[in-house]
Amino acid sequence: MAGRVVLVTGVSRDLGRKFAVAAAEHPNVERVIGVDVVPPRGDVGGVTFVRADIRNPVIAKVIAREDVDTVVHMSIISTPGPVGGGRTTMKELNVIGTMQLLAACQKAESVRNLVVKSTTMVYGASHRDPAMFTEDMEPRHTPRSGYGKDVSEIEGYVRGLARRRPDINVTVLRCANVIGPRVGASPITSYLRMPVIPTVLGFDPRMQFLHETDLLNALGHAIRAERPGTYNIAGPGLLNLSQVTRRLARPTLPMPGFAIGGIGNALRSVRLTDFSPELRAYLTFGRGVDTARMREQLGFEPVYSTAEALDDFATTLDPVEHRLDGVLASLEGRLEGHDRRTDRRPEAIG
Repeated sequence: MAGRVVLVTGVSRDLGRKFAVAAAEHPNVERVIGVDVVPPRGDVGGVTFVRADIRNPVIAKVIAREDVDTVVHMSIISTPGPVGGGRTTMKELNVIGTMQLLAACQKAESVRNLVVKSTTMVYGASHRDPAMFTEDMEPRHTPRSGYGKDVSEIEGYVRGLARRRPDINVTVLRCANVIGPRVGASPITSYLRMPVIPTVLGFDPRMQFLHETDLLNALGHAIRAERPGTYNIAGPGLLNLSQVTRRLARPTLPMPGFAIGGIGNALRSVRLTDFSPELRAYLTFGRGVDTARMREQLGFEPVYSTAEALDDFATTLDPVEHRLDGVLASLEGRLEGHDRRTDRRPEAIG
């Protein structure tokens, strides 16, 4: 990475900030520009923060002004996070933001490397899935909405850039669910942090994880290796959900699939998790990805296995009893509030 000028998107989120800081400390990186719509929380070290919205064409001016040669796109989000907003905001940041960023990369003659942090959720999850997805396989059930559809569209735009600018090394990392002791809220970490974990009755899905440290290492390795292509990135091994809950010492609550969706609003109201259609499908059918290309062509090997990543994540979990007390108290408070509003309705009508 000799003398490189690296631009990292999504630095308001912990993983984006940590990667930008780590890249800035590399002796062969000249400077790192971190871009987001809100400032990052915590120390940014030698990173130069630029408040910019990648949905706006102004991102092209940033790339040109800073003479950026390497872009690391980490602003493909599954939750609103620090930027706030709902599904509409996420869609705009993911799809419109990526389109603007790619257009800026296409125009900038200085850009020679693009690394995109994608996700294995692009494969979806269904009863027709193969035992292990390779990078060349298409999803058996194409996502029609939500985060999964965003990622599918984004990867299509990235492939378009690679065709139009064959001189750019375009690397797409399809990462398994990222976990670790310092990973913030995500659909899977919020789910696994629940004091009682609801499961789909009759199903025991397979899961793969990627430790946060391995994610940062994989991004850095992709920049240095300059090996364009699409790669599945996951820790060795798989675990069934039943094995996951036992390792976390979490009780489970099996229920029919339709009921998992039904409790989504209640869980969202107490800020535990949000059962999106993608998460419900994953908790039913699971997913496995083949990582041979990661090892043999990209030349990357994760330090943590799936089981080791989970065990490290478990070290930060609150005791179940403490979490249950808090959840019950919150639910009781909301129910009491609902009762008081119900009692007042006849007076308001009258």
